[in-house]
Amino acid sequence: MRNASATLERPEAGDRRFRDLLGEAAWHGLPAAVRRRFGKRLSGGASVVYQGLVVTMRMNLAGSILAHLARLVGGPLPFDRSSFNQPAVVTVTEDIASDGQFWIRQYGRSSGFPQVIHSSKRFEGPTGIEEYIGAGIGMALRVNALTDGLSFESDHYFLQAGRWRLRLPSWLRPGALTITHRDLGKDRFLFTLSLKSRVFGELVHQDALFHDMET
Repeated sequence: MRNASATLERPEAGDRRFRDLLGEAAWHGLPAAVRRRFGKRLSGGASVVYQGLVVTMRMNLAGSILAHLARLVGGPLPFDRSSFNQPAVVTVTEDIASDGQFWIRQYGRSSGFPQVIHSSKRFEGPTGIEEYIGAGIGMALRVNALTDGLSFESDHYFLQAGRWRLRLPSWLRPGALTITHRDLGKDRFLFTLSLKSRVFGELVHQDALFHDMET
């Protein structure tokens, strides 16, 4: 697995956005590698790229149906089990307009074009951070410090059009989404996505192993 490089970085400015969400004590309790990844501020419009490999990909029948239906609004969930053992690429780009970040996740498949997932993280809302997937759909996240990394948990989902905003009731929510970033040492980290339903159990689970960017 080859490492990828970041473009124009602005280390003197730093990035306090995740640090402020967690608080000083929790932030300083994180591994140094995690603080480095989430504490760097890219110059406007610049990107950082991580390359890795999907090491786990599973979904039950309900999860497969949901993931394919979600393709109608941009395909925010991995939908192809054949992405197992296929390359994965994540690109993070600074969003100048909203003071947030654009995230692009690309997952290889056994045949055909790779799946590409777009989302936008904005540091706003009642929890301090929200993720937008397109078509006016978003979710508020709660960020928590772990002994070896960070977890992002869905707090609620919403629809937004301009200033109008509707918080979705619990019966319309697809499930509880948890994303974790766990440092493995030696410039490696594990990205895990898990979507669970109270009725249908774990709908989707994906693990991808990444290497740090070159510095």
